[in-house]
Amino acid sequence: MVLDSTVPTAAAAAAALGCDVAAITNSLVFDIEGTPLLILASGAARVDVRKVAEQLGTGRIRRASPGYVLEHTGQEVGGVAPVGHPEKIKTLLDESLSIHEVLWAGAGDHHSMFSISYDELRRITGAEEMPVR
Repeated sequence: MVLDSTVPTAAAAAAALGCDVAAITNSLVFDIEGTPLLILASGAARVDVRKVAEQLGTGRIRRASPGYVLEHTGQEVGGVAPVGHPEKIKTLLDESLSIHEVLWAGAGDHHSMFSISYDELRRITGAEEMPVR
């Protein structure tokens, strides 16, 4: 769906789509010692990076800079899609999204969103399901 206004945040997307902010799937890029990590998180959640690092058995996870996000996804912060990146990125899927029949995710720019089921999102991304908060 292409929207008239920009939707760079989960709250803006939910308002434009008329859905619960928790059904918005944020594509958040993090940096683990130079390796990108994509976390598909509910728009209503704040990712607990320490919890995720413990579960993955990795070092410190840092929020990626806008330049890093663009380099690894080919998309700008606020419009990152869960798929369509130049190279495969390790992806985690927030388990809390599974309660929603329909999810909405960014489609690669600040005006576009697409709807998808949790199972289909997991399938097309190859994401590992994980509690992230």
